[in-house]
Amino acid sequence: MADIIIALGAAARDLRAPRILAVLLLPMLGAIVLWTVLSLVFWGAWSAWLGGLASDTAAGRWLESAGAGWVLQAVSALGVIALVIPATLVTALVINEIFAMPTIVSHVGAKYFPHLEQRAGGSLPGSLANAAVGIAVFCLLWLVSLPLWLTGIGAVVLPALISAYLTQRLLRYDALSEHASREEYALIVSGARGKLYLLGLLLALLYYVPLVNLIAPAASGLAFTHLSLAELARLRPPA
Repeated sequence: MADIIIALGAAARDLRAPRILAVLLLPMLGAIVLWTVLSLVFWGAWSAWLGGLASDTAAGRWLESAGAGWVLQAVSALGVIALVIPATLVTALVINEIFAMPTIVSHVGAKYFPHLEQRAGGSLPGSLANAAVGIAVFCLLWLVSLPLWLTGIGAVVLPALISAYLTQRLLRYDALSEHASREEYALIVSGARGKLYLLGLLLALLYYVPLVNLIAPAASGLAFTHLSLAELARLRPPA
């Protein structure tokens, strides 16, 4: 837990660095603008599609026959919202991965780990493959868990848990790709899995706090880079 607190503290401190400020708001603002525009253009089509799926069920047909079609309209609107929220999160993380993480890793590596040898175990294809798998699993978990949102507690807990998986999956790879070898990456993921997921969970909560979520992607990238490079430094024998 101490390592996680140190990483979070270092991330908060580095948010004020000029290089980080240059990319601080880009991921979340870009994602919000993109999905706001798409929602304005396609809201009717998406609602109609989800409404059609709902009306084809036995419950949907019963509601329509009972004159409660408005319930289906409300459900379809909530369904669109439930899909746009994770899409915005995924988009923000992808933008962060492409545009912000190179700057973040360069800043943290040069300032705090200048003597850490760069063994370049990661690659662009590896990053893309890791992101594709992570996003696919995230989307599957999100869709499967949607019925559990109706429990109330599920609507609060499940999105954070699922978002934590995606956050740590994407950021751990990019944080280590320049410095760790493939073998070192595998050892860190195996040995620090609990730390990585707990850090991902704490950071995932930031995405659901208004205004704070604007800096959540960059803050997440900083925290994961600090934690991951610290784990790598401990893994390697002293020079």
